Amino acid sequence: MDIEGSRVLVAGATGVLGGAITAELVTRGARPVLAGRDPVRLAAAARREGAHAVSFDAYDPSSCARVVQDAATALGGLDAVVTAFGAVAFGEAGEVGDEVAEYLMAVDYLAPAAFFRAALGIMEPGSMLAAVTGVVAEHPQPGMADYSASKAALSAWLGAVRREARGIGIGVLDVRPGHLDTGFAGRAVAGAAPALPAGADMQKLVSAVVDALSSGAELVRTAPDGTPVIERRAR
Repeated sequence: MDIEGSRVLVAGATGVLGGAITAELVTRGARPVLAGRDPVRLAAAARREGAHAVSFDAYDPSSCARVVQDAATALGGLDAVVTAFGAVAFGEAGEVGDEVAEYLMAVDYLAPAAFFRAALGIMEPGSMLAAVTGVVAEHPQPGMADYSASKAALSAWLGAVRREARGIGIGVLDVRPGHLDTGFAGRAVAGAAPALPAGADMQKLVSAVVDALSSGAELVRTAPDGTPVIERRAR
């Protein structure tokens, strides 16, 4: 996918990571539509990037699908959809209530899937779908069982859809970074974050994500030393 002039919907553009991905896309000449939940932050981000903005509620899949249609209308189509939002909870599995577990699954798995389902119906060959899942999708962590499960569910869904979408020329990118210092862990819907290692270099990750979109790669992961690694084919 050629980033220059590409039409990209970034869901979660008001967050630290989503905002950084949006800024990198703009720097490289993309035409983004920003999607977020907080109307004040969304309007400020749209002014900063000179972009169209639409709001959604990750707990309402129909609003996610609507955003895709609105973004495609605003830009005359979409070349990529990127989801960079989510929720996290901490605590032993027996301590995290069913309502919290349901919320995590809705926000971390069902909402991104709703974005992508809507996009698959309108995107053309050469387009890309990309989601931030995280290292927990591959290596579930104690004290984060429900969060790990929600991200693993999304990653598994992406893996299946990737094989389906190859036949129509649409790429699917799974972004699995390690810990980043975005403040995300401090906004948990339940529990408190354990001691975490120093975060990896977020700008390097962001650059790798946009490089992966450009090259049609299927996986971005973090090496043990924190360096982003782009893999053409997901394992």
